[in-house]
Amino acid sequence: MACAPSGGGFVQDGFYAPGVAGEANTDGLIVGHRLMAAGEYELALKAYNRAAFQHGLTVDTLSAIGSANLNLGRLGQAEHWLRLAVEEDVNFPPAWNNLGVVLMEKGNIAEASEIFRRAYAADNGNSDEIRDNLRLALAMLENSDNNVLQEDHNFNLIRRGSGDYVLMSDL
Repeated sequence: MACAPSGGGFVQDGFYAPGVAGEANTDGLIVGHRLMAAGEYELALKAYNRAAFQHGLTVDTLSAIGSANLNLGRLGQAEHWLRLAVEEDVNFPPAWNNLGVVLMEKGNIAEASEIFRRAYAADNGNSDEIRDNLRLALAMLENSDNNVLQEDHNFNLIRRGSGDYVLMSDL
């Protein structure tokens, strides 16, 4: 029997439903990361906003809010939050990488390549995804026919890990 009577109510055998959304014991960052993984970007953004209320505007919350906005296609908002994140911690590779992705999406290839260099340096060259993003940006920067390439080129943002994204192309 899964439930047993106890003083007029029922007690489950050690299993409890999670608390009310927004309670202090529910970490909005963890909830947001799970929602991002499930493709629920609007709900993830709400969870990240709760996390910002709980933890303050840390590099983690700023970067997460920026990443959710990026997945929602809100490039201006994503850029704003990710720039705040890299100002908060200049050694946080996911924020640098995601800012580079935003800039690539906006067509700012030269600035994106510099941002990817910073991300790669902050990560000590350990991330294949950041290296691939840097290579793509540098290849596009070197291409003299950059405008044609951008018009005929499809970019896809791929999530890797808890907060890293990689820009994939059909090139």
